[in-house]
Amino acid sequence: MLHIFCPHCGELRSEEEFHPSGQAHIPRPLDPAACTDAEWGDYMFFRDNSRGQHHELWIHAAGCRQYFNATRNTMTYEILETYPIGTQPQFSETPASAIKNTQGDQV
Repeated sequence: MLHIFCPHCGELRSEEEFHPSGQAHIPRPLDPAACTDAEWGDYMFFRDNSRGQHHELWIHAAGCRQYFNATRNTMTYEILETYPIGTQPQFSETPASAIKNTQGDQV
């Protein structure tokens, strides 16, 4: 079971109180009316699904009901940090080329 720190409540809580809401730090188009259908579709539906460290949007659904960001390792499920929306993460995402598979080869 994961224990997640809510940056709004200031408490370490059980994962059952939280829900992931997708990839974090996705900028909304400045003028949505000027977007083509393909550009709008990319914004709405296409997300990175990388291995390694990944920035995600989470909600504390059974607590304060506030959204926040988390940096999580998608291979180990380890949550490296949580931080409020609008602030920058301390950890950067790991590029897929830097991750090694179980045989020690780069992926």
